Amino acid sequence: MDEQPRKSGDTSSSYELRTPRIRLEEDVVLAPETRRMFEEAIGAMRHHKTIYTDWGFEAVDPMGRNMILNLYGPPGTGKTLAAEALAGTLERQYFHIGISELESKYVGETAKNIAATFKTAALEGAVIFFDEADTLLGARLSSVTQGIDNEINAMRSTLLMELERFDGIVIFATNFAKNYDSAFVSRIRYHIEFKLPDIEGRKQLWQRMLVPGVPLDEERDMIIERCAVASDGLSGREIRTVLRTAFPRALVECDKDPRVKWHHFETAIEDVCSANRNVGKSRKDVITKAANNVTNTEVSRRLLGIME
Repeated sequence: MDEQPRKSGDTSSSYELRTPRIRLEEDVVLAPETRRMFEEAIGAMRHHKTIYTDWGFEAVDPMGRNMILNLYGPPGTGKTLAAEALAGTLERQYFHIGISELESKYVGETAKNIAATFKTAALEGAVIFFDEADTLLGARLSSVTQGIDNEINAMRSTLLMELERFDGIVIFATNFAKNYDSAFVSRIRYHIEFKLPDIEGRKQLWQRMLVPGVPLDEERDMIIERCAVASDGLSGREIRTVLRTAFPRALVECDKDPRVKWHHFETAIEDVCSANRNVGKSRKDVITKAANNVTNTEVSRRLLGIME
């Protein structure tokens, strides 16, 4: 499972076909409800033949041969990690298509690249994962005034058509699910929410990330308990940032026989919380702004890197 990404060679797709390094059941901390939704989706995929062929459901649901999932929630809650892990659980390779991969300087190329990726994924049996999908899945523009607007509409129309005829698995992930156009929402079978971890989730995250080799000044279980309580409101990504800060702090303090102490964790947690309050926009500000700019096409134009 350590294979490096490789360029797909069967079509003109410019995106990389990757081999997942992790699996859902072993490597990702999920809230119980989120895990249940994934288990349902996996069950639906594994029992597809029974439902659609043996039971005959394909007669009334001919488009149900594919599986489209949407992972939504605040930044840092594990959506990208879970998408890779789902591909690992299904033992399939996957395309990870983010904003940087979608950038194209030439009008028309983005839609062509998307179509080519679906073609390759069908040939390889690969999962397609679109990160930051709100940029892709916004409403098509009714008033087209520039070539850029035509490109955005072509991209979204291409994606709708490819979703209709694709037999495989597509995963979208977003921090701003409210920005999705209803034409895309109605084609998604499972909308799986990722929330900030509760106390039990934080304990699991600290248990996983505070690896056994770290020398501690007190009992590990006690440290994990205190850290889980103190890190209320932090995402999994932010908890990892706390550890990245706390470890060198302990080494700087004493490099001969270093021990990571409670105050190293405590001050690192305080620093991350302070940064959340004072640096950049808060989660609430970002979500409010996104909700107020659902039809703002400048975001799509800028993130797609399209030139006039």
